[in-house]
Amino acid sequence: MHEIDRERFGTFLAQLRREKGMTQRELADRLYVSDKAVSKWERSLSLPDVSLLIPLADCLGVSVTELLRGERTGGEGLPVAEVEALVSASLHLTEAERKSGVGRRRRWRLAFVLCALTGLAQTAALLTVGGFGWSELRDSVLLVEGMCLLFAAWLCFLAKERLPAYYDENGITAYSDGIFCMNLPGVRFNNSNWPHILSAMRGWLLGVMVLFPALWWGVRYLWPRPSATLEPVLTLAAVLGMLAAATAAGKRYE
Repeated sequence: MHEIDRERFGTFLAQLRREKGMTQRELADRLYVSDKAVSKWERSLSLPDVSLLIPLADCLGVSVTELLRGERTGGEGLPVAEVEALVSASLHLTEAERKSGVGRRRRWRLAFVLCALTGLAQTAALLTVGGFGWSELRDSVLLVEGMCLLFAAWLCFLAKERLPAYYDENGITAYSDGIFCMNLPGVRFNNSNWPHILSAMRGWLLGVMVLFPALWWGVRYLWPRPSATLEPVLTLAAVLGMLAAATAAGKRYE
């Protein structure tokens, strides 16, 4: 199958954009994507979605086949077989990216199961071997583990890997899906930063799920008297840390 040369595509795209006197931001605004997405295309790190090929070619004043070939054809018609091969290659890349996303979700789901089992085992150990009662763990370990299980399960199993197009078009600052709503200070949700926001929240929650019971036990063991003061601080840090991580990822890749 004919392969699209990513480096050639990116170089040609950057050349056409400069010829039009557009910045990456201006081209991105016309396509309702982020300037970081355009930067990735030009640096050969990724290719545009198939749905963007026609509007991208229109913005740059070339045909889709010229865009995919990475060169002007001087008005000469291309063989039908080559056109079909280029379109097939672009569709193949889109399908490959989709499969990559499915594989990534599967890995997160496996990680969730392993981390959930580890966290639950540690909590059970605190209740049995550690000799702590339910009342001692209720407002700390049980609360944090329960919240991590709930939100991590939604993020790993139910959260959408891609946002609807209107998020890219309108600069929306809040995300809502059923009963789950999220608003990160100063962050506009789009398909450039959404995968990174998901990864940040998933990673934080799974990490807390595994580490919090051991950390709580360490505080209890090393500082038994001031632990009553430190425990609420640990609990609050575990909860707010996810929002901080998501906000940082959202702003960085916005």
